[in-house]
Amino acid sequence: MRKIIALLLLPLSFFFCCRKDHENLYTIGIFQFNDAPHLNDVRKGVVRTLWDNGLQDGVNIRLEIRNGNGSTPEVQRIAQEFVDMRVDMIIALSTPCLQAALIATHEIPIIFSSVANPYLAGAGKSAEDHMSSVTGVASRGPIRESLEFIKEVLPKARRIGTLWTPSEINSEFYLELTREEAKRIGLEVVDVPIANNSQVLHSAQLLINKKIDAIYQISDNTINESFQDVGNVAGENVIPLFGGFLLSTRLGACAALGWDFFEMGYKAGEIAIRIKNGEKPADIPIQSMSKVRIHLNPHAAERQGIHFSDELLKKADEILDSEPMSQYSNHF
Repeated sequence: MRKIIALLLLPLSFFFCCRKDHENLYTIGIFQFNDAPHLNDVRKGVVRTLWDNGLQDGVNIRLEIRNGNGSTPEVQRIAQEFVDMRVDMIIALSTPCLQAALIATHEIPIIFSSVANPYLAGAGKSAEDHMSSVTGVASRGPIRESLEFIKEVLPKARRIGTLWTPSEINSEFYLELTREEAKRIGLEVVDVPIANNSQVLHSAQLLINKKIDAIYQISDNTINESFQDVGNVAGENVIPLFGGFLLSTRLGACAALGWDFFEMGYKAGEIAIRIKNGEKPADIPIQSMSKVRIHLNPHAAERQGIHFSDELLKKADEILDSEPMSQYSNHF
């Protein structure tokens, strides 16, 4: 009888043993603001770095991956949840996530990525002078290069339009940068603010009515998630649309200059490994991206009334050779 009971208890003891081992694994909390394609790519890059370095979820590390679904209160709740769980590291993907993490803890190491200006978000004063618990990869986009590219494609353009999200400090930051750089090369910026992604379609239509020559859609998390709505409006109204992130060419933009967000996530993952191996965030300078890539979508360009010269086509790092995807899904 004792042998029978012992045999029956073996699976149960094995379960509790595995559960205990799982709970004792080095735990990394990863969260992003919403389901925007660029954030999905960043997350994939982070996880791939861990995998390439022999770190697998449930084997030798524990990953807690969360999505704020575009809600600031939810992002703040997730950050506090990570603190309550006593995770060993937090990886914040987006400015709202970094802000929430900084509010939730000053003790747990925080690595960020896809944050346009980490200093505005409270991470520190410079790449070397930052909070001792924080470091990461800044994502300030190539605004000047993008506007110069637009002038090259549309030399007669005078007014460009963009949507922006006032609740995102990164969006306001990009809007101000765009205004400054546009003025330098003789462009006027016309903007329409939005409160949430349900307003993107209607606001894009309002933007078209403001007699603009083209749309240069600055990159922010809210608009990027619904970028296809902007693409549809641009195509229907024969207005050239230039995106602020590379994946936008798959959602209706005729062209985009920017960073490879998967690569950006990979760089953040490399920092995470260094910290897991014992380095302190305070000793790791905040990094930036350097390789500006050009993606073109000739099919969208044709619908929007423009044609790329052979010279411009030669500059491209990627030329989309098929119609834009009806829906870009990039879930891990």
